[in-house]
Amino acid sequence: MTEIRTEAEAARSVALVCDCDGVLIDSEAVAAAVIVQQLEARWPGMDVAPVVMPLLGMRTERVLQGAASALGMTLTAADIDAIRSTVSASAIKAPMVDGIEAALARIPLRKACASNSDRGYVEAVLERTGLVRHFGTRLFCADTVPQPKPAPDVYLAAARDLGVSPDACLVIEDSVAGVTAATMAGMTVYGFIGGGHASEEQMGALRRVGAQHVFDDMTQLPELVARWRQRVTVA
Repeated sequence: MTEIRTEAEAARSVALVCDCDGVLIDSEAVAAAVIVQQLEARWPGMDVAPVVMPLLGMRTERVLQGAASALGMTLTAADIDAIRSTVSASAIKAPMVDGIEAALARIPLRKACASNSDRGYVEAVLERTGLVRHFGTRLFCADTVPQPKPAPDVYLAAARDLGVSPDACLVIEDSVAGVTAATMAGMTVYGFIGGGHASEEQMGALRRVGAQHVFDDMTQLPELVARWRQRVTVA
């Protein structure tokens, strides 16, 4: 019984924190396609994709504003609202990332989701896919903190709620904004590049902003978490 209690206590002293879009739900490729289509319809002849792709992971409005600035174009508030609504309506139907359900089921740690999307959207996609059973109400979203990613607010909120220090959290992220946010929060970050929007450039970009390991197959996640947990426990 002593060993069981000790194991349970050890499991509660660390936590796994996952981004939503691109880590749990394979929605970033869907969002990117919608954004590119919407912008190209408004800006005929513009090559939008190379500008949009590096901005994924930020709030949709910031992606749109960043793309407009980079291309010397403008968007009205009505344009931004319309595109954001179209993106959400499409992304909410995206499938789970391949292998994530089985991977989460094999990881005996408390889990939280820290997302740059709004809470209503995150609740809807996790409920639809059944992934909510792994996270419960431990959802920390951009519309519930002062600043979205790349600020660390959602990750710090997750650590506070879980009652663990930031350095006892392992984060799984797929975007530069997300890796930057979690690194600023003082957490270990692993980059995931197995989503539909993945590219070779993404791997290098995630490493440059702080990802300590980058992987592309969710079946690897339980073993990666186990190795990280062992290092944290020993330290």
